Amino acid sequence: RFDISTCVLIAHHLTTQLHLSVCTEFHVATPVAAYDLRKVELTPLEQRKLTFDSHAMVIELESNGFEKRQAEIIVAALVTLATANMDIVYKDMVTGAHQEIALQQIMAHLDSIRKDMVILEKSEFANLRSENAKMKTELDQIRNRLMEESKKVRAEAKLDINLERSRVTDMFTEQEKKLMENSTEFHRKNAVIDHETMETTKKIDLEVASLKTLLESLKLETIRYLAASVFACLAIALGFYRLWK
Repeated sequence: RFDISTCVLIAHHLTTQLHLSVCTEFHVATPVAAYDLRKVELTPLEQRKLTFDSHAMVIELESNGFEKRQAEIIVAALVTLATANMDIVYKDMVTGAHQEIALQQIMAHLDSIRKDMVILEKSEFANLRSENAKMKTELDQIRNRLMEESKKVRAEAKLDINLERSRVTDMFTEQEKKLMENSTEFHRKNAVIDHETMETTKKIDLEVASLKTLLESLKLETIRYLAASVFACLAIALGFYRLWK
């Protein structure tokens, strides 16, 4: 509650502000109904409570030299200000009962959410379990399929390796056989070539020997021809010599 002296100071301040506008009314106004009969627009008491006694405030103002009309106007202004202030305050405030109701509604909403979460969790868990079982079955099927494919691929690879090994072995045997045949043919041809070379060498030696013999015979004939020519020339020269004598 406000102190009476504080209210008096507020009343003096409001009187100073409103003096020019209400001075004439204060002096010429006729007395109206009593304060107890004046209607003031207030909200119900269970929702709004004034923080001071307005009747005591009017009496205090009258005892300090204010007229009853002035005191009522000042108190009415204070009541209006307090009411407006409480309106502003009550807009952002709730009562304990309303707070309890709101809390119960929130708790009920939370319980509903909790139940929904439990139901959702159970349904999700059931769905996850069924999905897990389904995935496990699919994984087993995929594993079996992979094992079968692996065995099949391994068997095919083993068969291909054996076939390739047999083919390579046959190819190696064939190449070795061809190599042996070529080697035998080479040795045979080499022997034939050696024999032909020896025969050719013998023929060449015989031809060379015959050529040497022919050359020697030609040389002897040439020497003989030269000797005969020399003797003939000497005979002719001797004949000419005798003729000149």
